[in-house]
Amino acid sequence: MKLNTILSAMFGLFLLSPVVADDLDEIKKRGTLIVGVKKATPPFGELNPRSNTISGYDVDFAMAIAKQLGVKIMVKGLEPAQRIPSLHEKDVDMIIATMTKNSEREKQMDFSHGYFVTWQKFVAPKNKVKTLDDLAGTTIGTVTSSTTEKQLRREIPGVNIVLFSDHDKAFAALNKGMLDAVSAEEPILAGLWNKMPNKKNFEIPNLSLSFEVYAIAVRKGEKRLLKEVNKTIIGMEESGEAGKIFERWFGPGTNAPLLRMFQISAK
Repeated sequence: MKLNTILSAMFGLFLLSPVVADDLDEIKKRGTLIVGVKKATPPFGELNPRSNTISGYDVDFAMAIAKQLGVKIMVKGLEPAQRIPSLHEKDVDMIIATMTKNSEREKQMDFSHGYFVTWQKFVAPKNKVKTLDDLAGTTIGTVTSSTTEKQLRREIPGVNIVLFSDHDKAFAALNKGMLDAVSAEEPILAGLWNKMPNKKNFEIPNLSLSFEVYAIAVRKGEKRLLKEVNKTIIGMEESGEAGKIFERWFGPGTNAPLLRMFQISAK
């Protein structure tokens, strides 16, 4: 067989080869974006048992991305330890669930630009904790599969860490006197501290352990989907929508009032 005939046949086979659809194509074909969020971490995500719906800061961002893609939204409530497995097992298309962006996690998934910036802090009994030295050798609760655990072990000598499946359980243990403190990012702590029945006996001391950037996670290699996510959240910042969402969940009069000291950007 002549060379040009062989090449023509190979080229024809190439043209007939099916094109593998990526996640963006699958989402648009399905007509629904499936997003994993936390269900017990107000004000980022909290389940309403009466309506069986989840609302919060992260959910609002999920809805904005679905709108940008021109599809419906399906929100799946996850515990912290379920986030990465759910993404890898394709139970969800993306994770918007107070997921801290770091080099270790970037080996497993791709991240958007940061959409929230915060600091890791503590809730403790009033006047018990003034410096990190006061926490040496204490028992501190946090959630499993979080970056908080590693930071605690790295920064606080002799710390005894108790891991919980969600923050509600950690706060229940603190309330019963089983812990000296609970550690997480400040907005998570503020939301749960404000729900404590004996809130006046506890406080968020003015000290922090680390700087955290939350980002939206998609599967490795999903460049087209990630590009749409980044375009959406940058557009939300420029239009003022991101600021309005922050005010809705963290503004004056909310259960977790905070100052917005960041902007969403590609830098």
